[in-house]
Amino acid sequence: MLIVGGARSPPLPITSHTRGKTKPLPFVQGSFTVGPATPSGFYYSWAMRNAFHEELDSIGVSLLQMAGLVKEAMIDATNALLNADLSLAEKVIAADDTIDQIQHDLDARTINLMARQQPVASDLRVLVSSLRISADLERMGDLAHHIAKQARMRYPSTAVPEELLPTIRNMGTVSNAIIDKLSVVMEHQDSVRALEIEKDDDEMDKLHRQLIATLLDDNWKHGIESAIDMTLLGRYYERCADHAVSIARRVYFQVTGEYAAPVL
Repeated sequence: MLIVGGARSPPLPITSHTRGKTKPLPFVQGSFTVGPATPSGFYYSWAMRNAFHEELDSIGVSLLQMAGLVKEAMIDATNALLNADLSLAEKVIAADDTIDQIQHDLDARTINLMARQQPVASDLRVLVSSLRISADLERMGDLAHHIAKQARMRYPSTAVPEELLPTIRNMGTVSNAIIDKLSVVMEHQDSVRALEIEKDDDEMDKLHRQLIATLLDDNWKHGIESAIDMTLLGRYYERCADHAVSIARRVYFQVTGEYAAPVL
C-alpha cells in the first residue's frame, strides 16, 4: 500500500477471470472482509479501513500524552516533597483531574471503536492493551497525587527526615528514568526495551528495601507518625515502578502476541 501525502492510497481491487469475464473478488484486508469488490464498495472499504487506523493512531497519541503528564506529575511531586513546596504540591493535586479525564475519554473511544469495527488479531490486541495501559497510567498519576498530598499535609515542615532525603531523591530519579524509557517503548513499540524495564524496577525495589531497613533500625528517632509517612511514600514510588513494568509487559504482548517470561 502506498503512502502519498501522509495518507494511505487504496490498494488495487482483486479480480478473477471466469469464462473470459472479469469478476471482482471479495476485498480482504486486515480485520475486515467486505465484498464484492465493486468500485464503490471497494473504495468505501478502503476509506473505512483508513479511518479505523487513524482512530487507532489517535489512541496511541493519547496514551503518550498520559505518560508525559504522569512523568511531569512525579517530578513535581518529588520536588514538592523534598523542598516543602506547597504551590507545587497543589499543582500536582489539581493536575490529576486532567489525567483522569484523558483516561475516561480514551477508554470510551476504545470501546466505541471495538463495537463499531469488531477488530481481530493485532488490531484487537492494540485496543485491549490500551484499556489496560490507560488504567496503569491513571494509577501512576494517582500515586503522584498521593505523594503531593503528603507534602501538603506536612507543610511547612519537610515530610522526609534528613537521613532519608537521599533515598527518596534516588527513588524519584529512578521513577523518572523508568517512565522515560516506558514512553520510548510505547511510542516505538520496542519489545526489547520493554523487557529492560522489569530489570530497571529492581533498582526501585532495592531502594524500597533500604528505606524499610532504615525505619526498622533501632536508631530511628522520628517517631511512629513519621515512620508511617515514609512507609507510605516508599510504597507509592515502588508501586509506580510496578505499574510501569505492567505497561511494558502489555506492550510486549501487543507487539509479539505472547506474554514475556518473568525476569529472574
